[in-house]
Amino acid sequence: MEKITVIPEKMVFGGSCLAKVNGKNVFIPYAIPGEKIEISIKKSFRDYDIAEIEKVIEPSVHRQLPFCPLYGKCGGCNMQHIDIDFQRELRKQMLADCFEREGINVPEIETISGEPANYRSRIQLTDGGLNEKQSNNILKIDFCPIATDEINSYLKNVSQEKRPLGRVHFFGDKRIVSSAQKEYDHLVIADETKKELWASKQVGKSKKKAKNKVRQRFAGTLADTRNNCTVCILGKQIEFDVQGFFQSNMDVLEKTIKAVTFNMGGENVLDMYCGAGTFSVFLADIFKKTTLVEHNRDALVHAEVNMAGKEHETYGLSGSRWVKENAPMILEKNGPFDAVVIDPPRSGMEKEVCSWLCKNKTAQIRSISCDPATQARDASYLIRSGYKLTKLYLLDFYPQTSHIESLAYFEFV
Repeated sequence: MEKITVIPEKMVFGGSCLAKVNGKNVFIPYAIPGEKIEISIKKSFRDYDIAEIEKVIEPSVHRQLPFCPLYGKCGGCNMQHIDIDFQRELRKQMLADCFEREGINVPEIETISGEPANYRSRIQLTDGGLNEKQSNNILKIDFCPIATDEINSYLKNVSQEKRPLGRVHFFGDKRIVSSAQKEYDHLVIADETKKELWASKQVGKSKKKAKNKVRQRFAGTLADTRNNCTVCILGKQIEFDVQGFFQSNMDVLEKTIKAVTFNMGGENVLDMYCGAGTFSVFLADIFKKTTLVEHNRDALVHAEVNMAGKEHETYGLSGSRWVKENAPMILEKNGPFDAVVIDPPRSGMEKEVCSWLCKNKTAQIRSISCDPATQARDASYLIRSGYKLTKLYLLDFYPQTSHIESLAYFEFV
């Protein structure tokens, strides 16, 4: 295999570095921009190649030894070979690149961060271990330097043979104040049989009401509390299902909540794609009325618990349907929204929602995203409609990885 010497130009979305060989793009995992390396091509495609480092000739000053013995084998971290400060600079640059490709002038990006290790409250084990990168093999594990103390205590004290089989979600954090399980302190292990029960009952496709009368307003949900967990976030108790989505880095989540709600307040606020209502709980303190929209009605069951006693309206349907069927009536009844908080899935805003925001001209929009490319795409529509991007944050939820989350402030001018 031919050896080629290159100096990578930059890191691109996904964590590989980009170099050019005879005018062709070559992507190199585990490289660092500016260092001299020797590579070999492992996969070749029409428009690009994927290479592997054979030798680091002149290492970057930011290169360091990974602190996890499974680094490169586990499918998780991919930036442990880079010091944490430069990691964050690289993630900021990748975020900026996404916006600049859309022709957007990017303000100075601020970073919201926490500890570089021992931060992850959520992990998923397969047959008690971790999936090997690009393989079906299972890696044995009794300690993960990225995971919280609560998860590592479990990994240390429960052998792999005694851990549940299959793909299982774990949530462990000192902020857990209650859960449906009592076996471990500050740790919840998902009962994955709920998925099978859901499939067998087909509740979402029938006209039958959920058994629990409190939850009947959300037709299509399955009343089940086995995986419930309640955490204390900034003094407020928030309930969620450990099988559903909830953030993995509690320190950064608390700082993000403060940034999302900073300098906001008024009569009405819309929390679009609200999940279990994590942001809504805090928005309800600074707005008289909060409107929650979320297509995942399981999540809304928890949102209702979290919003108990607060002035709010909840809609268990997609954003596009809400915009078409409910928004006109709500605006006529309650008046305009003073602000919108929007946290869409990786695919970004539904086009109907983005179009509605462009036409509605809400004074403040706070956009949270787990995919900077789709956030930048949506931002370009907002800006062309008259909004100004006034702030952009890197939300560093996942140190040691190339995963990027971000928060953008938009104001109508």
